[in-house]
Amino acid sequence: MIVRMWEVRAYPRTFTDLLAWVCDEAVPRLEVEPLHIASEVFSSTDLRVVVISRWRGDPRPLADPPDGLAARSPHVWDFTPVDR
Repeated sequence: MIVRMWEVRAYPRTFTDLLAWVCDEAVPRLEVEPLHIASEVFSSTDLRVVVISRWRGDPRPLADPPDGLAARSPHVWDFTPVDR
């Protein structure tokens, strides 16, 4: 399994729209992918939106936010579980 963390920061005036886009458009596009297991969306008080998605193989990329919603390009990290 691969866990992908996708994080983006909004402008103060666009936070609500960015969060709505992630929840209503971007994540649902991932959820129909055959290798997709699950996704969770988180937000923070410093205007960040984070998506944690789990995959049975190579993760599919989350779309870039529409122009004007994000204060900077999204950052992406992939993780694998650790046996301990």
